[in-house]
Amino acid sequence: MSKKLILIAGPTASGKSNLAINIAKKINGEIINADSMQIYREFSVLSSRPKNIETKKIKHHLYGILSVKKYFSTGEWLKLVKKKVKECDENKKTPIIVGGTGLYFNAITKGISKVPNISSKVRKQARKLHENIGQNKFYEKLVVIDPIVQKKISPNDSQRSIRAYEVKISTNKSLYEWSSNTKSEFLQYDLKKIFLDVPRICLLENIIKRTEMMFKNNCINEVEKFLKLKIDQSLSSNKLIGVKEIASHLSGEVNLEEAKELINIKTRQYAKAQNTWSRGHMKNWTKIYSKDLTLLSKKVLKVIS
Repeated sequence: MSKKLILIAGPTASGKSNLAINIAKKINGEIINADSMQIYREFSVLSSRPKNIETKKIKHHLYGILSVKKYFSTGEWLKLVKKKVKECDENKKTPIIVGGTGLYFNAITKGISKVPNISSKVRKQARKLHENIGQNKFYEKLVVIDPIVQKKISPNDSQRSIRAYEVKISTNKSLYEWSSNTKSEFLQYDLKKIFLDVPRICLLENIIKRTEMMFKNNCINEVEKFLKLKIDQSLSSNKLIGVKEIASHLSGEVNLEEAKELINIKTRQYAKAQNTWSRGHMKNWTKIYSKDLTLLSKKVLKVIS
């Protein structure tokens, strides 16, 4: 009988972390991070990383492991996950992968293409070009050099557009030619795929509460320290929601309440994008939700049993 690998995905502020801890207690599990921003050491508050009190109850992996100064790819994440899943197996623990980064879950369920390493010089050039001309013109350029992407990437998806561009420029081969023969490296596992399908009104309430909690826990201090590092603008850590908005507050462009509202707006937009992603890429996942954590846990346990 194949071993279980539990995947819990969902939009930001959907309660994934609490659910994962609850489930881990019931099934002798350990939690592996699948959130691209919770990997950063310097952002515990702004990324809503699980607190020490939670990580003492249940072992958590791949949280706060990387400097904001470092580039980190989905491929690098997948290598670390494979090691952690193996460790869980050896220790007779059930791995629970939880987060909101769709590309990470795709890497688990569908595999990842063996694209050669892209040099930092090319990555910077691609991001600089995108910054200078904007997504619309960048996408037009991308389609000219790599027509395949027109059927694969939305004109609004800047992250995947940049990735496709840098791969084509570096290898003279489309990202989708590289990925055509990929398969999951977890085929020996019984994948239990859960997506938290939270009603919009509940999600909006959660987002507002979480933003308030971030400020109570001094997320401003985190951003002040981050800005002093003056890191390369092309690095993903700059994209964490709250960095730009709090920086605007610190410079006097907006007041505190305006900064909070800007964070709420951007978080709502991000949650919407995550839900849209799930409809396109997670069609065979079990969509589930309850406002009551105990009831939600029971539903999940039923699905994964």
